[in-house]
Amino acid sequence: MRIEEESAAVSASRRHLVFAYYVTGHGFGHATRVVEVARHLILAGHDVHVVTGAPDFVFTSAIDSPRLFIRKVLLDCGAVQADALTVDRLASLEKYLETAVKPRESILATEIEWLTSIKADLVVSDVVPVACRAAADASIRSVCVTNFSWDFIYAEYVMAAGNHHRSTVWQIAEDYSHCEFLIRLPGYCPMPAFRDVIDVPLVVRRLHKGRKEVRKELGISEDVKLVILNFGGQPSGWKLREEYLPPGWLCLVCGASNTLELPLNFIKLPKDAYTPDVMAASDCMLGKIGYGTVSEALAFKLPFVFVRRDYFNEEPFLRNMLEFYQCGVEMIRRDLLTGHWKPYLERAISLKPCYEGGINGGEVAAHILQETAMGKNYASDKFSGARRLRDAIILGYQLQRVPGRDISIPEWYANAENELSKSTGSPSFHRSENVSVLSSWTEDFEIIHGDFQGLSDTMSFLKSLADLDTIYDSEKSTEKRQMRERKAAAALFNWEEEVFVTRAPGRLDVMGGIADYSGSLVLQMPIREACHVAVQRNHPSKHRLWKHAQARQNAKGQGPTPVLQIVSYGSELSNRGPTFDMDLSDFMDGDQPMSYDKAKKYFSQDPSQKWAAYVAGTILVLMRELGVRFEDSISMLVSSAVPEGKGVSSSASVEVASMSALAAAHGFSISPKDIALLSQKVENHVVGAPCGVMDQMTSACGEANKLLAMVCQPAEVIGLVEIPTHIRFWGIDSGIRHSVGGADYGSVRIGAFMGREIIKSIASTTSHSLVTIANGSMPDDLDDDGVELLKAEASLDYLCNLSPHRFEALYANILPDSILGETFVNKYAGHNDPVTVIDQNRTYGVKAAAKHPIYENFRVKAFKALLTSTTSDEQLTALGELLYQCHYSYSACGLGSDGTDRLVRLVQEMQHGKLSKSEDGTLYGAKITGGGSGGTVCVVGRNCLRSSQQILEIQHRYKSATGYLPFIFEGSSPGAGKFGYLRIRRRISPNKL
Repeated sequence: MRIEEESAAVSASRRHLVFAYYVTGHGFGHATRVVEVARHLILAGHDVHVVTGAPDFVFTSAIDSPRLFIRKVLLDCGAVQADALTVDRLASLEKYLETAVKPRESILATEIEWLTSIKADLVVSDVVPVACRAAADASIRSVCVTNFSWDFIYAEYVMAAGNHHRSTVWQIAEDYSHCEFLIRLPGYCPMPAFRDVIDVPLVVRRLHKGRKEVRKELGISEDVKLVILNFGGQPSGWKLREEYLPPGWLCLVCGASNTLELPLNFIKLPKDAYTPDVMAASDCMLGKIGYGTVSEALAFKLPFVFVRRDYFNEEPFLRNMLEFYQCGVEMIRRDLLTGHWKPYLERAISLKPCYEGGINGGEVAAHILQETAMGKNYASDKFSGARRLRDAIILGYQLQRVPGRDISIPEWYANAENELSKSTGSPSFHRSENVSVLSSWTEDFEIIHGDFQGLSDTMSFLKSLADLDTIYDSEKSTEKRQMRERKAAAALFNWEEEVFVTRAPGRLDVMGGIADYSGSLVLQMPIREACHVAVQRNHPSKHRLWKHAQARQNAKGQGPTPVLQIVSYGSELSNRGPTFDMDLSDFMDGDQPMSYDKAKKYFSQDPSQKWAAYVAGTILVLMRELGVRFEDSISMLVSSAVPEGKGVSSSASVEVASMSALAAAHGFSISPKDIALLSQKVENHVVGAPCGVMDQMTSACGEANKLLAMVCQPAEVIGLVEIPTHIRFWGIDSGIRHSVGGADYGSVRIGAFMGREIIKSIASTTSHSLVTIANGSMPDDLDDDGVELLKAEASLDYLCNLSPHRFEALYANILPDSILGETFVNKYAGHNDPVTVIDQNRTYGVKAAAKHPIYENFRVKAFKALLTSTTSDEQLTALGELLYQCHYSYSACGLGSDGTDRLVRLVQEMQHGKLSKSEDGTLYGAKITGGGSGGTVCVVGRNCLRSSQQILEIQHRYKSATGYLPFIFEGSSPGAGKFGYLRIRRRISPNKL
């Protein structure tokens, strides 16, 4: 439901109402918008009791009325920030636990008693979860007013902090489900806990003074350019310098600490300065994105130079709205901290913000709240929030929705459900368009080397390259707005020089999964979705630099030096920046390439650009491992259609495509296997994710419609297994974001390596004891072979070299279920895994983590043998059973998830349903894939139309239960080695010269 601007008026009510208005403890932005709603309620003659942790002046400076009551209570803590730009995800969850979860019962009792005592007619929450539950328990209606909810924000944190925090997120979502409906503000995030929604205009604080009056009070003339620095506190250790501002500029600093020393061209504003007035008097703003700053920038048409915050998931949605109305310029964090402000500020004042929408959301929201408190019913008869929620606390969160889509805010969210099944990454492409697209880009490009092999996604990518010069010529562009990333890409290449294009697919983990790091046989299928990378090398003097990179180089006064510039498509709905650049000399530490540890820290400085480690890290690995020195500048465009966080190796496809493109552009002859091994080093040592090598190996060495069979000791490809024509594999995305760098994957890996060390110790002790007891002669029940077997197990290199029967006979009953890290280190010294570190204060599961790869290796061998056996229903049944066994073994390790378990159950229900039994079953088994803890489920079935229909039925059943429509992976494509590379040159027409 959308409430239009003209219905905004809040008429004075004949009935005096009491509102209890709860305000979240995260920053001032929520408090400032609450002020505007509360002001209109008070003007209508009502009492407003604000429950908040914010300072009183935020409210009293805008509302002077005896009907405003402030109760200082903090009932949630928001996101804990280490500084103005850095969110601590684990600390956020732990503080919420201490603030709102542990004292929950006493909080509820206190709030119910207080609500009853003030005789509240309506509870309003922005957006405190427990307030909704307290209202329900007190039999009072409740409404939320917000653009995001904490279950959505925290759901992403769970993936990094560990799933033991998931119950906290679940509780938050359940609390919200008691809310009657949501008053939703523009720039909103997905909020699955709310059953009914009313959209309102922006909530914006009114101006008290005009531009001229404010400037006069500050003593600043109209000819001075004024930027307001609005971070809500400055990044730690930051010192502002005079040269940060262009000549003729002044900077007004909000929220500066008393100890911060400012140069003459920076002015410290008082703590209680009324920000809207100062914004309206300024020429642009520099700060971080939040609802208050974005809404007021749009309302006052103030250009906003913003720096991304890491891990605050509200930001991408506000950023899209800001940029849609041509009001935003992104500054990378490095340039903020080093003072390269000039190109961004000059760009900002050239913008023409065009927001013309309503800005009276406070008045509109107050009208709705008054009507609700008087008895009007806005809610529908839909299922209750609790029924719809089920797994939706983590399932529906769409930061990774579909990269590369240009849909405006807020209309895109209403359309998103219909868009979910479309391809991602490059612009949409349909097979029926093959001929026209082919003729289009072949007119623009000459293929000097290689073959696009009829791949429609490659044709689409080449078409997008051909269109870049149209985007670059912004004066001729008829679009109201082009995505910044495509504008950056348009300025990336010198079309007089050759461009190299590579392609690397993601992979579906059919069998093997997390057993790869223990040496298992694995079977992996390259999927249809792939990453494309275009690379060009240029002499530094011919390299087209972005303005901020040029400013940085000019500041060094060294003349043209080799620079790396990267554009990555698909940043619109994520917290990562679309561009990255660095001087290639930054990779050097003296006369040697920097260490991997230093590189990891380098890319971690700015979380919004940490993604660049997957791409730029390939350069460092080539420098360190092959001794390569890069003397030319490098431009790279990355466009991936492999969805992130779904367990189908999006990172490996980016690494392999990037490594392959660099090799091609520089004439290096590197085998696909070595490309994969080098790419794994990028992920392990530069990114810092402890993955095995099967992902990169499949992406590099796989072939379409075949399973890559590899023994991971460390990486021996033993062949390609044809997928029989009567068998088909699908992937179904659970919607739960998977991260190979997450706490659960790493802890299970550590547990497996601990188990190996304990088994080696047991074998060594047993063999030594037996020989000692025999006094030099062999015991009757032990022959030479037995002792030799124990000696071999005492030096076990890979867990998968231990057979299941030996494990059960000798070690299963001795291995501990779990062990404290400190206890293990004291007894065994270390676990001998080069890519993980034991946390001595953490308890690790050992037995299940060690048992999984030992049995998984046996299952994969059986699976491989079955694929080549006689075609029969028993063959398919046995293949499916092996998948099920693998799935439950994952769960025993702690790597299961609600969503993937649900999908596996749906496959089982389909397999054992009456219809399937009466007509030849078509689906036979399913398992969680990759690193677990969410991601994608692999399904095996008969290759027929009925199977595809059942997969679609599962997709829609899952959506009905969770609210999330799964992405389905079907089909296969060649690996990077089979694709090779394209060397292309632009056919430049005379009018382009």
